[in-house]
Amino acid sequence: MLDIKWIRENEEALDAALKKRGAEPMAATLLALDDKRRAVIQTLQDMQSRRNAASKEIGAAMAQKNSELAEKLKAEVAEIKDTMPAAEQQEREAVAALDDALSRLPNIPLDDVPVGKDEHDNVVKRTVGEKPRWNHPAKEHYEIGEALGYMDFERAAKLSGARFTVLTSQLARLERALGQFMLDMHTSEHGYTEVSSPLMVRDEAMYGTGQLPKFAEDLFRTTDGRWLIPTAEVTLTNLVAAEVLDGEKLPLRFTALTPSFRSEAGSAGRDTRGMLRQHQFWKCELVSITDQESSIAEHERMVECAENVLKRLGLHFRTMTLCTGDMGFGARKTYDIEVWLPGQDTYREISSVSVCGDFQGRRMNARYRTKDDKNLKFVHTLNGSGVAVGRCLIAVMENYLNEDGSVTIPDALLPYMGGLTKIESAA
Repeated sequence: MLDIKWIRENEEALDAALKKRGAEPMAATLLALDDKRRAVIQTLQDMQSRRNAASKEIGAAMAQKNSELAEKLKAEVAEIKDTMPAAEQQEREAVAALDDALSRLPNIPLDDVPVGKDEHDNVVKRTVGEKPRWNHPAKEHYEIGEALGYMDFERAAKLSGARFTVLTSQLARLERALGQFMLDMHTSEHGYTEVSSPLMVRDEAMYGTGQLPKFAEDLFRTTDGRWLIPTAEVTLTNLVAAEVLDGEKLPLRFTALTPSFRSEAGSAGRDTRGMLRQHQFWKCELVSITDQESSIAEHERMVECAENVLKRLGLHFRTMTLCTGDMGFGARKTYDIEVWLPGQDTYREISSVSVCGDFQGRRMNARYRTKDDKNLKFVHTLNGSGVAVGRCLIAVMENYLNEDGSVTIPDALLPYMGGLTKIESAA
């Protein structure tokens, strides 16, 4: 969430930033809502002040035995008391209207983010590794998985409908191995603390990281009003909600391997074959909580942590700087890591790493204090996939496919595979 005080002092900057994102100008609308809020608050304060003053005047009038004035003042106080509930309701409505408008406002891009409309305007930051060279034809993951006998979409559809997958035997183990490998790397080599957190959260947690209120249709809600997490970013970031942290102990770095649940409301007809776009999938999430001075450097560090997963697995990828029109709602700058999929003959996103500034910190009311500055500041937050397990499974299957249809297991995963060195047909 953006600060209304900053907006009041930077009207043109806000509208210019929204224009870069392809959004309509909002400064005038927001300031009008703030003016209304201020006016209602001032009216209420004036009423309270007059009520208090009149109450004192009643005592003075009675001490002077001026009963006529005292009765007049009592009537005035009574009228103010009768009017105040309506004024208080107007205040609540004005505050709620401004808060709702601010909560739907996207974050401000950093100055070095390329300006563009969509993914076609993203910029390559770096490319790592080389595309595999074979004498046999590439295949898509679902062709490989079904031929092996360990990937079943029909049974998944019978159980749950479209956009679900059943993995069995060696592919199920490979998926589990990938998740464990990522957790071990991030905790033992990159300094993240492993967290086992809830998969269902309250409205406040979704609001804190920006999923609510704007993106409710992208989420799954339970019958008791909780929400299934679309990413562990929600729980890991909200670990510090409403807290005042010791600035000397920042950054805090958290990681979790969890299922993620997404309705994919806006993706009808996209990636309907296979398991690229699922309602439920495993993801290893990275979250950092920093001070305002460290967040940009932490962003570069975090994307390298995610890249290291793919480097260790020997996968070819490129890292993209997203343009203003392709960034997520809460991001100030985002790097997407796109892994090469031979079966599709294209790059596909496998991780998205964002720095959010104090955007989420304000929504969560998460602050920190340093010994050199007694003023509280909102924390800066960062999040990224380290990486999406399902898509990493796809990448391993397609990049390590052998001519006979088997899949060689990357060396980094061998300690997790119980002696298997390749995945072979169940037949």
